[in-house]
Amino acid sequence: MKKLGVFIFLFAIILSCKEGKKQTYLPDSIGGINTIAVVVDNQLWQGKVGDKIREYFAASAVGLTLDEPIFTINHVPPAVFTGTIRNMRAVLFVEKDTLNIGHVKTDLYASPQKIGVIKGHTEDEIIANLDAKAQEIIAAFKALEITEAQKRFKGSLSKETVLKDKFGVSLTMPAAFKVVKQEDNFVWMETQIPKGTMNVIAYELPESSFSNDSTFVADIVRLRDSIGSVYIPGPDVPGKITHMRGDPAFAPHVFATELGAKKAVEVRGIWDIKNFPMAGPFVSYIINDKENGRKLVLEGFTFAPSANKRDYMFELEAIIRSAKFD
Repeated sequence: MKKLGVFIFLFAIILSCKEGKKQTYLPDSIGGINTIAVVVDNQLWQGKVGDKIREYFAASAVGLTLDEPIFTINHVPPAVFTGTIRNMRAVLFVEKDTLNIGHVKTDLYASPQKIGVIKGHTEDEIIANLDAKAQEIIAAFKALEITEAQKRFKGSLSKETVLKDKFGVSLTMPAAFKVVKQEDNFVWMETQIPKGTMNVIAYELPESSFSNDSTFVADIVRLRDSIGSVYIPGPDVPGKITHMRGDPAFAPHVFATELGAKKAVEVRGIWDIKNFPMAGPFVSYIINDKENGRKLVLEGFTFAPSANKRDYMFELEAIIRSAKFD
């Protein structure tokens, strides 16, 4: 009887382990970068709830030359939200329900996955929860998409070490990026895309740069103009000086952020070429690197006339946000 009891005990442990594995297994999530499934019934989607969803999740992305939404939305009626569709990486689930809640769930049907859940007794309660939780859900989706983009880069990584050698920073960057200019305090890397180029530049500034908050934006504009005039010339135009600058018609958008565990400022805006019809979006990160007594600037910009640029700029952001410092 004693041996039988031990056997039953061991069998129970083995069975519970197997059941535990079954419970924790999740399929890989699917979906294009910056694409979300919005699960909501047709009546809500076509009314004021749908308008509120689109107000937040199809809002125009900041700092682009063309009007593009922050996410590509696929509307999915609840009855269709079955099978592999549940494995979408980013899902917004909106429902009229006995509950009145708004929150984010992780890895419910697949991994990695974020599901924003918005419920309410009435349409007005649903809208109130969207107002309260939309930005939190958007931030969760964006962080997930950044991680997914960085994971995809790892299939073919650049072996260039110039950024590490010169500035002590490493980026997770696709192998297609090549160094096109390297000087004492400036590195420019570029890759070809179907209708233009994607670019990453890096340079250092004194630690005391941008010490005056009241002139911060104006100082950023002057900095970009001076860097462009020295390092990023434009096409030859007889009798005229051409170089990259911040487009004077558009004030940059400035946000506080962190990069590589360091405080930073994110700047988004439009660049153009002085005295020549070329322009595009840029995202610049001014990193407060106190340990090395400097400010380090990492910037991405795209030239792709007449093409959508949201996903190109998102890829550049994902590259720069992978920064790791020695």
